[in-house]
Amino acid sequence: MSSAAHGTTPYYFVPGPSRHPVMAAIGLFFVILGAGQWINGATWGMYSLAFGMAWWLVVLYQWFGDAISESQTGQYGHKIDYSFRWSMSWFIFSEVMFFGAFFAALWWARAHSVPALGSLENSLLWPDFKAVWPSVVAGATASPAGIVEPFTTMGPFWLPTINTALLLTSGVTLTIAHHALIDNNRSKTITFMWLTVLLGVVFLCVQGYEYYHAYTAYNLKLSSGIFGSTFYMLTGFHGFHVFVGMLMLLFITLRLQKGHFTPERHFGFEGAAWYWHFVDVVWLGLYVLVYWL
Repeated sequence: MSSAAHGTTPYYFVPGPSRHPVMAAIGLFFVILGAGQWINGATWGMYSLAFGMAWWLVVLYQWFGDAISESQTGQYGHKIDYSFRWSMSWFIFSEVMFFGAFFAALWWARAHSVPALGSLENSLLWPDFKAVWPSVVAGATASPAGIVEPFTTMGPFWLPTINTALLLTSGVTLTIAHHALIDNNRSKTITFMWLTVLLGVVFLCVQGYEYYHAYTAYNLKLSSGIFGSTFYMLTGFHGFHVFVGMLMLLFITLRLQKGHFTPERHFGFEGAAWYWHFVDVVWLGLYVLVYWL
């Protein structure tokens, strides 16, 4: 019988053997396999990717359900809370390094690769090459050999600026919800959490329209030289993180409606809030470095 049944909390809860890690790994295997094959032209890769994502989401639903049940039955004491905080901190740090690598790739291309291609040493290979950023015409940085279709770069107005306002506003509504939870005002917390989730959904819709506009009106594609690849790499991965963060906040909101969390114990809420604020900060850097510069 669990210690929670006796009204006590274990000093440190150690879960029993679980199938969830290996099942999640199987789903991610099909995701990576499908994505790699789809990009390389194999149509079956799309179905492998969809199957892997569906499998992975079902596993996460079951896994998170078990964790929520353990928390609600009193299995998690202050040692587990301390462990969760460190775990979330290291996870966000790994995400900082993840985006740091992409920002470094953008900086390296602009500050080193492009100037090197326009140096005197390469002038014999491409005498008409122009080492400027960003590239919008053949003969400049996008296509010294003329193999990339002409395209137009994406500026900050107006869709990226609208998305910046949406994310900054969502950070405010989330902070209001957090303070309302601390004050034990559950109805206010739920209201502002739903507003935050809605702002995240609208952000994703605006970004989807931005991609459609960039592809159709600007002819800006992933294959549009180093600008196109870094643009979609940074904005695409950030959009995925917004999607994940929005799901976190959605599930936290649903748990709040079920009466979970108290003003004293609500790290699930705090962990999701940490992640969302991290996503906001990354977007600000992306907004300046990708759209303005």
